[in-house]
Amino acid sequence: MNNQFSFIIITYNEEVHLPRLLQSISGLDAPVFILDSGSTDNTLQIAEQFGAVTLQHAFENHPKQWDFALKNFNIQTPWVICLDADQIVTDGLKERLKNFRDEDHPHLDGIYFNRKNFFKGSWIKHGGYSPFYLLKMIRYGAGYSDLNENMDHRFIVPGKTEIWKDGYILEENLKENNISFWINKHNRYSDLVAQEEVERMQQLRSQTLQPRFWGSPDERTAWLKQLWWKMPRYARPMIYFIYRMFFQLGILDGRTGIIFHFLQAFWFRLIVDIKIDEILSPPQKAPLNSVQKKSGPLRFVFSFIVLFVLFYYFNILFFSMTEPYGRYYIPWLANHLNYISALRLGLLKSSAQILNWLGFTSLSNEYDLLLVGHGVLKLVYSCLGLGVISFFAAFVIAYPKKWKSKIVFLISGIIGIELLNITRFVLLALFWDKQHARIIDHHTLFNIFIYLAIALTLYFWVKSDNALNDTDAAN
Repeated sequence: MNNQFSFIIITYNEEVHLPRLLQSISGLDAPVFILDSGSTDNTLQIAEQFGAVTLQHAFENHPKQWDFALKNFNIQTPWVICLDADQIVTDGLKERLKNFRDEDHPHLDGIYFNRKNFFKGSWIKHGGYSPFYLLKMIRYGAGYSDLNENMDHRFIVPGKTEIWKDGYILEENLKENNISFWINKHNRYSDLVAQEEVERMQQLRSQTLQPRFWGSPDERTAWLKQLWWKMPRYARPMIYFIYRMFFQLGILDGRTGIIFHFLQAFWFRLIVDIKIDEILSPPQKAPLNSVQKKSGPLRFVFSFIVLFVLFYYFNILFFSMTEPYGRYYIPWLANHLNYISALRLGLLKSSAQILNWLGFTSLSNEYDLLLVGHGVLKLVYSCLGLGVISFFAAFVIAYPKKWKSKIVFLISGIIGIELLNITRFVLLALFWDKQHARIIDHHTLFNIFIYLAIALTLYFWVKSDNALNDTDAAN
């Protein structure tokens, strides 16, 4: 029997996952302890077949379940490896564990494994998901479960840690191939996360780890969480989704990966923000604030219409003053203050760069995007999204909210609109058949999509009603 480390696994109806995990560690001859929370399938029978020691404990959340496991199993080894049932130990990690000796690591209290996460059979390689280090191997008696977290579980050790970059575990929840299971699961998780964040606003919870950007993987996560909590609700899910898609190259994960990033980065976190507001909302409707009393709906509608007309026709006028064939062409303006030309050039260059990252050969000039083997895409004025931006900017500026909220939301919204525009150009360059233009105008399709997205975003921004003030007051 292995006297260096033991395995602890927590389960609930894991008959589809548990056999593959136990088979992946069977050659290590290590003690296996399983904490179950009332499975009604064959989970316990499978555990018995593999010779695992089992206990039952009602599930409240992951941190408390792991805390119970560490305190109630009779562990006789200096180290424990804590795994979820939907994880698998790879052959490479297995070899490292076979050669592991406690006396070779007297200075360590914890070891990070490298996780490969799968969704619907696809490895999520980008969007911040690879590499992804999890503290899974801890010195028994020194490491413990962080009870200051409600859902985002982690172990903590007081001493030094080490990262096994080539020590891979695979994580794939086969139940999540049914999207309804994924949605129901994360709907439950969103309750826990929303409640936790409200408690942090009320200073009822604190972070156990010292937040440090240049620290361990978990210390960096703690630092990023502090940044997240200070961001405006309803805007932060979109900002995070855009960051994962374009800055962390989540777009390279393909169709399945993009669906995953949308659900995990945007949908889940938007639901959390909505539930935070539901928790914070008083039982009776709050009176209108002083700004809203002075404004009124008629003033807002009038301001919105006037601003929209001004923005919309100013852009058209400016376009005619900066294009050589324009009616009111002014060379100095075209050469020194031409924001329309700069926007078009930025969209073309960004689209070409993304296509090149995807492995295609793409070139661009001042007006055209060329994708070798596919053809040329020409960006005319209607492609730039200035009409959509005019609508969005007019609404945000006219709406009676504090300017801090307006500025943050306006900037993030415009960036989001143009990043969606870049996504459109990339997809058009790759897939659009010009023959379809006789039946369907892609401008119309994009406008329908973008106005629906803006309407949804504006709805939640209006509903949030001083989301920035709530967050600032709580910190």
